[in-house]
This record gives sequence, structure tokens and C-alpha cells, in this order.
Amino acid sequence: MKKQELIHLHGLLAQVQNHYEAESGTEVDHDEYEELGVKPTSIHKSKTDHKAAVFAIADGIASEMADEAKEPVSAAAD
Repeated sequence: MKKQELIHLHGLLAQVQNHYEAESGTEVDHDEYEELGVKPTSIHKSKTDHKAAVFAIADGIASEMADEAKEPVSAAAD
């Protein structure tokens, strides 16, 4: 994946996080993401930095959503 594509994905994931937080009323744990100090607008940062940020923000969103999904989904059809 090219650096420009990673930056674009990074920006999209940041929007997903903001939307999820606004809709659910909970805050996604983004300590690891914040420690990196890489924002989607940090175009001067390296491709590797953006890749790490994408993985950190995606992991934070996925973890929060997994915690929310406590009820098992029925395997039977309606």
C-alpha cells in the first residue's frame, strides 16, 4: 500500500472513530494511538508511522465494538 493510501485510510478510520463515539456515547480507548503522535494530517510522518497508527486506531475501534457485542447471535434462521 502506498503512503498516500495509508494516509487516506488513516483519515477514514479517524472519521469512523469519531462517528462511533458520537453515536454510542462511549470513548474508544486510543492510548496506544495517542502515544504514536501521528494524525491523518501528519503528512510529513513516514509510511511506517502511518501504518502503525492505522493498526492502533483500528484495534481500538474493534476492541470497543467487541466489548459492546455481548449477546450471542442466533444461528437459526427466522
